[in-house]
Amino acid sequence: MEHISAFATLIAYSAVLFGIGLWAAQRAKSQEAFLLGGRNLGPVVAGLAYAASSSSAWVLLGFSGFVYAAGPSALWMVPGILAGYAVVWLWAGKVLQVASREQGHLTLTDFMSEHAGPRSARWIRIVASLMIAFCFAYYVASQFQGAGVAFDGLFGIGLVNGVLIGALVIVAYTFLGGFLAVSLIDTLQGLLMAVVAVILPAAAFMAAGGLEGLNTALSAMPATYTDTFGGRTGFVATGFVVGLFATGFGALGQPHLIAWIMAARDQRARVTGAGIAIGWGALVYAGMGILGLSARVLFGADAPAEGVFFQTASDLLPAIFAGVIAAATLSAIMSTVDSQLLVAGAAISHDLGLAKALGGRDVLVSRMAILAVCLAALMITFALPSTIFDRTLFAWTALGASFGPTVVARTLGHKPRGVFLLLSILVGFGLSLAYEFFLPSGPGSIWARTVPWIGAFAVLAIGALITKIRAKDEFALGESG
Repeated sequence: MEHISAFATLIAYSAVLFGIGLWAAQRAKSQEAFLLGGRNLGPVVAGLAYAASSSSAWVLLGFSGFVYAAGPSALWMVPGILAGYAVVWLWAGKVLQVASREQGHLTLTDFMSEHAGPRSARWIRIVASLMIAFCFAYYVASQFQGAGVAFDGLFGIGLVNGVLIGALVIVAYTFLGGFLAVSLIDTLQGLLMAVVAVILPAAAFMAAGGLEGLNTALSAMPATYTDTFGGRTGFVATGFVVGLFATGFGALGQPHLIAWIMAARDQRARVTGAGIAIGWGALVYAGMGILGLSARVLFGADAPAEGVFFQTASDLLPAIFAGVIAAATLSAIMSTVDSQLLVAGAAISHDLGLAKALGGRDVLVSRMAILAVCLAALMITFALPSTIFDRTLFAWTALGASFGPTVVARTLGHKPRGVFLLLSILVGFGLSLAYEFFLPSGPGSIWARTVPWIGAFAVLAIGALITKIRAKDEFALGESG
């Protein structure tokens, strides 16, 4: 009965997604409509869609599994995530929104290269587009893996088949309707995730004995698990906290998230949307934290970390309801992929200029680019085994370090340009790769979360200083002449 209800729910939900995609396809005739929905999103859609796109499988499966495996120390990530939401929406968001409207920017790359000369801007676009395609292929692979785990857990069809089915559903509605379809669907998924983040953790919390039972069980566990800093002390503990907290500021450089701010209707929609996104994040991350701790009490240390979400639903909820909630949540974890595929398509078609090179077929080229990134993500999913959490963390860090410093510099009033802007992007990305493949880069690594970003920002700071010195020298020469 559980499989029947889950399958029926999934079919019905998928039908709704396809319907929205077909409806939105009739309105996605221009490049601006396909990539930014006509810049007319209200606060509820912008805020919920942003929140759902930023989290999904990362929070439902990855973060709940991280808390289950690491203990209360993992919760240091939450204030950093929420602070990142606030900074990107309320601080940098004003500059992003105004500049994108006044200059007609469709992508983050447009915004970053605004003040660069034609030749520099061309190279910035090429490098940034290739980085976005690479990171999003890696990022999307983590979400496909989440879909595969969910399908396999529900129906026992195997990870490969689960990944392929999940990819088919996601690509179909993104391919058809573009940003408008993604916005409406992610809004629905954001609401659904909020409901799940209340019901399932509440059931797990009560099953673990409530607050008293949870405290009693946790107090009997090793101190390395229950300690606020995971058994770390001194500088190591400080570095661990800073490393987790700093994760949230990667939001400043995420092209698929910044697109929601650029698409907000006006300043009021942006500010109100910020409150909705932050409130949603607080609810969902808190719920998954409670779920992770409760699952540790209920299942011990032997359950697969990123499978405790579905195991809890299966064990604690009535069979029919467990099937419904699991199948519906499967659709919710797709919400990150759709926006990432859309932005990756924009990077290849718009930023690289392929649409113009192929006769101005903007929307068609964007759709073909979406398919290409999807295929690359499928290959990474099958060829490079990893956890959902680790894959997402790398892509998040690399994009944040590559583009975030430029967003901050623009917000501070500086206008990065030329070789220093290009070098900043390369330094941020290169250091992120170095930490991913050659140096320690776990969730609490302070250096992996901060060095790439600091290195990239330092390049911009040096460039600003040199520009200022040159301006003074030119002024002095003019005065003396």
